[in-house]
Amino acid sequence: MLTSGSQSHTIQQCEHDLLRELGPAATDIVDFSPGRRAQYSGDASNYRVVPAGVVTPRTVDDVVRAVRVCYRHGVPLVARGGGTSVAGNAITEGVVLDLSKHLNRILKINHERGWARVEPGVVLDDLRAAAAPHGLTFGPDPSTHSRCTLGGMIGNDACGSHSVAWGRTSDNVIELDVVLADGTQMTVGQHTSAEIDDIIASGGERGRVFAQLRTLVDRHRAEIRLELARFPRQVSGYPLHYLLPENRFDLAKALVGTEGTCAIVVSATVRLVRTPPQRCLAVMGFPSAVAAAEAVPDILRTRPLAVEGMDSALVDSAQQKSTQHLDAIEQLPPGKSWLYIEIGGETSAAAETAARALVAQLSEHSTNSAVVAKPSAQRQLWRIREDGAGLATRLPDGSEAWPGWEDAAVPPENLAAYLQEFEDLMHRHRRRGVIYGHFGDGCLHVRIDFPLTAEDGSQQFRQFMQQACELVIRHGGSFSGEHGDGRARAEFLPLMYSPAIMEAFSEFKAIFDPEDRLNPGVVVRPRPIDADLRVQPRRSLDITPMFSYEHDDGDMTAALRRCVGVGKCRTQHSAGVMCPSYQVTRDERDSTRGRARVLHEMLNGGVIEDGWKSTEVRDALDLCLSCKGCSHDCPTQVDMATYKSEFLHHHYRRRFRPPSHYSMGWLPLWARLARTAPRLVNAVTSSPAAGVLKRFGGIAPERSIPRFALESFSTWFRTRPATPGAGSRGTVLLWVDSFGNALNPGPLRAATEVLEEIGFRVLVPPGTQCCGLTWITTGQLDVARRVQRRTLKAITPQLDEVSAVVGIEPSCTATLRTDLPDLLAGHPTAKRLAHLTKTFAETIRELAPGWQPPRLPIKTLRQTHCHQHAVMGDQADSWLLTRMGVDDTKLNSGCCGLAGNFGFEKDHYEVSVAAGERVLLPAVRAAEDTVRVLADGFSCHTQIKQGAHRHTHHLAELVREAHQTPTTPSER
Repeated sequence: MLTSGSQSHTIQQCEHDLLRELGPAATDIVDFSPGRRAQYSGDASNYRVVPAGVVTPRTVDDVVRAVRVCYRHGVPLVARGGGTSVAGNAITEGVVLDLSKHLNRILKINHERGWARVEPGVVLDDLRAAAAPHGLTFGPDPSTHSRCTLGGMIGNDACGSHSVAWGRTSDNVIELDVVLADGTQMTVGQHTSAEIDDIIASGGERGRVFAQLRTLVDRHRAEIRLELARFPRQVSGYPLHYLLPENRFDLAKALVGTEGTCAIVVSATVRLVRTPPQRCLAVMGFPSAVAAAEAVPDILRTRPLAVEGMDSALVDSAQQKSTQHLDAIEQLPPGKSWLYIEIGGETSAAAETAARALVAQLSEHSTNSAVVAKPSAQRQLWRIREDGAGLATRLPDGSEAWPGWEDAAVPPENLAAYLQEFEDLMHRHRRRGVIYGHFGDGCLHVRIDFPLTAEDGSQQFRQFMQQACELVIRHGGSFSGEHGDGRARAEFLPLMYSPAIMEAFSEFKAIFDPEDRLNPGVVVRPRPIDADLRVQPRRSLDITPMFSYEHDDGDMTAALRRCVGVGKCRTQHSAGVMCPSYQVTRDERDSTRGRARVLHEMLNGGVIEDGWKSTEVRDALDLCLSCKGCSHDCPTQVDMATYKSEFLHHHYRRRFRPPSHYSMGWLPLWARLARTAPRLVNAVTSSPAAGVLKRFGGIAPERSIPRFALESFSTWFRTRPATPGAGSRGTVLLWVDSFGNALNPGPLRAATEVLEEIGFRVLVPPGTQCCGLTWITTGQLDVARRVQRRTLKAITPQLDEVSAVVGIEPSCTATLRTDLPDLLAGHPTAKRLAHLTKTFAETIRELAPGWQPPRLPIKTLRQTHCHQHAVMGDQADSWLLTRMGVDDTKLNSGCCGLAGNFGFEKDHYEVSVAAGERVLLPAVRAAEDTVRVLADGFSCHTQIKQGAHRHTHHLAELVREAHQTPTTPSER
């Protein structure tokens, strides 16, 4: 290993020279710390390799300098984009060059000639967005399009859903600027014989490369023509056929799919294709995946844009893991397997007509179909398919499933026969899996329940993989259809190719990288497929977790294995919440995946050796807002907020904590005390003395301390007159949260009045109770448990007489629904309380569905609290606003950035504001004065008030206003 003996000295010298040669700001881009190494120890594969260090170059010159330093010291390196490789081809024990952070510019788009020039770190969706106004797109579109980079796509020869229409990445690459292992730079593309003669005659490193490539092609021409490019998805090995004379010696295309083993791409010129103005989606249901595969050849004759398949196991996983896919699942026609067939047209009507004609034409294959013309409904359906890599990591019963044999491809006409035999192979090995993929190209993505954690798990894995390779060869296929061979399959390439072709691959690699410095152990001289598996046991940290990890058998390590590296947390322009800190910093450290990797290394005793006391882990978790976005938006339901609380609990156990843990972690207690003298407290917190309080409390000096209400909700509720007639619809318990009670009682009052107006009898908990939220987010879990047990003891008698516990503050409502039963697993009342807890809108929709609220014809701008997004959802809110006639615009803004204590802490202020400034605050400032800003969460309310100086409303306040607004007869 590179980290032992003299090699450790070599690494130290390499780090020293990188810091010296990459300029005065090198410390910002060169990082060999344990935490950084842990963040890059995996990609989206089964493999774990801890790198020696990470470099995030800012310029092409930085890349060249870093490559030359590594070459001089004999240190291997790998170029990395989004890190979503499923085959283990984005990891190394040497230096990782992360090209995604800085080298991410679109250099030029020529819409007239249909091409773009990009740096390797450009995210695919960013290129597509830039090309869209011209009616163009980049054709290949992997399901990771929101975070995969063009450099990574070039490395793997990525394809995606629309490759039946627009081909692989190699079909769409025109020219590449590359850096070789010794730092040599060259530009490559198509070359005529005369051009090659001139290049060779000019000499130098470029001349040598071209001369040796010509010799290679001359020696192996017959085998290349016979064995390569037999069908569209034959990606395994190197694409040497592009060097043949009939392909104009296209060296750019020949380097696509070489998995970073031959050269590092620093810019690319790619082809853009014209997209049809409108699209329609035909969905067909089949009794089995084999039956769906049998229909594919007939479908392809109609020249569709996409033909994608998935089986019922994927749909079951989507249904069980989250409510976000339920609307889409309801649109699926009957069946056990489905094909998505996308059709293009000049108009919506033309696309729909063509889709209906296709469905009629295929009636002999299936009569179960749905034609989906509405773009929003199409996006919902596509989301299930695109989340497949994450959803499939857990089978419907919760057991783990793994990649490895997730990318095999056969000619489409052979798909049904191959799939039938593959299912037989699975049955013989007693394996289960989730099948989905690019049926139109004959490429299947399968996640299989390999017993990798078992003592003989790696042996069983190897046996299955070898037999699967032999099976795909019998059907004329390829081990890899778009992911590359990597560490997962390259060992078996000699089963697929002749010794002559394997020799040609080795020669090709040696021409560019004779000393095997670039991504060694991949394709040529590969590592064994069962080496470096990330679940192989190492030292395991002995812990008794505080949370139950109910869905992971009480095992925090298994919970962390939920992060398989698909990288959805790196989405810069997310339609959800995840991950607000990454969206600000664009640093792997601040992604959910990066944090999960560091925690995993800590628990398993890898590069992080100091366990719960680790400052590396503490720092990696520091910018986690505990927004819970990942628990909903991540397709594998990684719950970093829970993991952070668990870590903070153990890390600070019997130790002094940061000041904010005392000032804001104990806020419910301080609020209770402040209620006795709110005028005095407000006078102090708005005086010069506030600066001292903030300093001792760890609060950002830029923040204003919220003012306490002169009359708390509890006082108002006790002293108000009784409401006659309340109780005809039953009794509810209104949860009196600490924020609303002491700081912002308006929403609680409004909710009380509206619920009573509807006909509910409203109770409140006796005394002052708390859900424990602030102690949970600061990791004071012993205190949180005591508070929660006290709360349950106090309210248990009331639960017998209520039909719902109504939460007004979303973060506290979410705590009652999830964190409380998780911390108090086994408590007889905890789950009962969770089941009864509902939002204000859910209570009305579920317990008074026939009630018609008064109409309120106004416009609103709505910010959904991140905990509501993650746990309860806001469908009931949308339903209620629609019934009121409100013209509501829901912001796609993610987390507001304040997130409870996070945005008030002095070291987090800049990130907090930057998160709010992404979408929320500019949108609020731009809204007309007549537009009401809806923000149910106290954090959102505070961020908007302090950052945009706008007043916000709670949904309950809006409904009360509708009751109080006179209506004309026509409005009733």
